[in-house]
Amino acid sequence: MTATHHRAAPETKAAGDGDIAAAFEDFMSAFEAFKTANDARLAEIETRAAADPVTADKVDRIAAALDANRRAVDELVLKRNRPRLVAGEPASLAGLEHKQAFDAYLRSGDERQLRALEEKAMSYGSGPDGGYLVPDETEAEIGRRLGALSPIRAIAAVRQVSAAVLKKPFAVTGPATGWVGETAARPETAAGTLDELQFPTAEIYAMPAATASLLDDSVVDLDRWIAGEIEAAFAEQEGAAFVAGDGTNKPRGFLDYPQVADASWAWGSLGYVTTGVSGALPASDPSDVLIDMVYALKAGYRQNAHWVMNRKTQAAIRKLKDADGNYLWQPPAAPGGRAMLMGFPLVEAEDMPDIAADATAIAFGDFARGYLVVDRTGVRVLRDPYSAKPYVLFYTTKRVGGGVQDFEAVKLLKFGTA
Repeated sequence: MTATHHRAAPETKAAGDGDIAAAFEDFMSAFEAFKTANDARLAEIETRAAADPVTADKVDRIAAALDANRRAVDELVLKRNRPRLVAGEPASLAGLEHKQAFDAYLRSGDERQLRALEEKAMSYGSGPDGGYLVPDETEAEIGRRLGALSPIRAIAAVRQVSAAVLKKPFAVTGPATGWVGETAARPETAAGTLDELQFPTAEIYAMPAATASLLDDSVVDLDRWIAGEIEAAFAEQEGAAFVAGDGTNKPRGFLDYPQVADASWAWGSLGYVTTGVSGALPASDPSDVLIDMVYALKAGYRQNAHWVMNRKTQAAIRKLKDADGNYLWQPPAAPGGRAMLMGFPLVEAEDMPDIAADATAIAFGDFARGYLVVDRTGVRVLRDPYSAKPYVLFYTTKRVGGGVQDFEAVKLLKFGTA
């Protein structure tokens, strides 16, 4: 058995610090091998005007291994941070009562306690609405897990609401202000022009299945089990919608908004910088395009800016160097950290488009100010023991919305000429 096979074993159990350190060491070793191979490829291009196909293939294979090692490290860190599936005590007596009632519903379908609690609280999450509200601790745990897994949610602003639609006013002409002396009269300022952004929430669902033996096992905390089962399904659907959703029964992704050349930018659209080459970066000084993109963003937004791109685009960017011969892409400094590109953290979002003619494959900006995720409070679960016998399905739903809230805060890189 090789060392690589030996280190893959922690994926089946809780990850320890030793496992993470070993996986991170593998990742850094792969990055050093990648730099060596890519340096050889660049040297061949300089001397022969083209790289040897064998060398280019070696670089691509090492880059793929580097991505795999990075995902392994991230998965181990996530598993270490997950709570163990054992029963925990809610913070209040009411929370404990809700947790016990919810546990009885999940295990046996006994909904009497839940119905009494929600009738007492006049809750909108009652049975006729399609299920019962999960305990607050479970809802919070689902939110934390989605924040760790959903790439755009992790860097965007997140707001909880109780209504179906969040309406947010903004000043089109900027705030109405003026300078005055200490004792001078205050002249009337020009009236600001207000407009309104709307962020409707849409329903997202998952249906984890449980066996009878799992439901009968009193050691397993079913609240946490549900949170763990639905995290990947919710994160995958959210990730696609936050990037390119059309806003119909789903959040509106930032790539769905109108896009214009940055020189012609106006509110309501996202500005882009072009590479000058259709479907590719320039052959000469490609890093200059990324520099132009960084400085297309106002200074106030650059302080908390992130790069967003998919794995294939990151593989292409990883091969670039600056004028001094330093790689633009740098690995994370510690397990669980983010890779850096030109001093700014890089977020890998697989739903971003690949590099192609006129594709906006790279985004850069302050997503905490630029994109808003709206969560409607309440996650509901409906127990279904009939549709997939002998398994019990748990139809789990939550409502999520999203959209751009500041069109100046995000810029795009378009792989085209205009």
